[in-house]
Amino acid sequence: MKLWDKGISIDKKIEKFTVGNDREVDVHIAKYDVQASLAHAQMLEKVGILSKEELSQLEAGLEALAKQVESGNFVIEEQFEDVHSKIEFELTKTYGEVGKKIHTARSRNDQVLVALQLYYKEELQTIRHKVRILFDTLLNLAKTHQDKLLPGYTHLQVAMPSSFGLWFSAYAEVLVDDVYLLDAAQKTVDQNPLGSAAGYGSSFPIDRAFTTKALGFSTLKYNVVAAQMSRGKSERTIAMALGSVCNTLARFAMDVCLYNSQNFGFVKFPDELTTGSSIMPHKKNPDVFELLRGKCNKIQALQTEMTFITNNLPSGYHRDFQLLKETMITSIVEVKDILDIFNYAIAQTQVQTIDLNDPKYLYLFTVDNINTLVEQGMSFREAYQKIGAEVQNGTYKPDTSKQHTHLGSMGNLGLDEIKAKFPG
Repeated sequence: MKLWDKGISIDKKIEKFTVGNDREVDVHIAKYDVQASLAHAQMLEKVGILSKEELSQLEAGLEALAKQVESGNFVIEEQFEDVHSKIEFELTKTYGEVGKKIHTARSRNDQVLVALQLYYKEELQTIRHKVRILFDTLLNLAKTHQDKLLPGYTHLQVAMPSSFGLWFSAYAEVLVDDVYLLDAAQKTVDQNPLGSAAGYGSSFPIDRAFTTKALGFSTLKYNVVAAQMSRGKSERTIAMALGSVCNTLARFAMDVCLYNSQNFGFVKFPDELTTGSSIMPHKKNPDVFELLRGKCNKIQALQTEMTFITNNLPSGYHRDFQLLKETMITSIVEVKDILDIFNYAIAQTQVQTIDLNDPKYLYLFTVDNINTLVEQGMSFREAYQKIGAEVQNGTYKPDTSKQHTHLGSMGNLGLDEIKAKFPG
């Protein structure tokens, strides 16, 4: 069954190509198509297109379908082109002509668009919640390890003293920036497109404000052409936000892989979180973080894909938009899994004590030593040149007595202030 079927046969090869895997993908948005169909039916009754009895029948049918979806028993068989045709078929099978009226004053274009917007809204909230969980985990780790020294690096060279508290809380605070983008994406999709039909509105006396309120949108997309143009723009915006989260996590995962190696030895993880080698019995590999890094980098490519599919398309609907669904939905599922696993694994970090007698940390406190000389009355430039000369001629002797002073000067790392920055 196809919503656009006019009794004209279509080449089976063409049909298979154009439908693609919409049946499998559309299961993810079935819940939201039912919700939107219910709001649409209620609106049609309000404006007099449906009778109260007809609405009652449609409400019962849609409620039954919603239960099927929730229980996992909703299946889109091969005879249907997509979720929309499946739902209309079921309503018609049960209630006859009343089921055929559900499509009045809407198009498959705004039908799929509103279902996707509802799906994106809910999933972005879920992702935001999972980011908050990771954020809190990192701040807790920062508080626990705020006084434990961690060598700071610039250019991958030993630089200055830092702390594990700074490391964990740095990534927590950067996640706040990612949430700003998630919130921007949420605001973008929180606009009701239902009623834009095929992109040029409807001559029926529909009430778009009614469906906007019924579906929980903050506002509606007033211009019907703009509503259709949001297809693709919404996906690009979401992809940018997801990519930002994953950029943060990919860098974090790289730090973990680096710091877990024997050459650094800053962190370890329980054996059950690592994997081994088929020929080297001593290996305990941080595969989970390597996979997280790779998956995050893959998500960062999503925005490019969304842009290339939709770039320079003229206004109005184009079938190219169908290609956005699968990758977007798959990526959203992937990001949720990434956040869950990242939080689970990083919470089990075993912070190691750094041996400052290791020769590679000989110059870790040069800046503190310069600052000591400045406190004793020497100018900064003279102190810098004095310590620099000692380093060059091999007479430099580190003074680590400032270690605790340096870490103490970091205070509480601003943990309370960072926590307060998280929106909402």
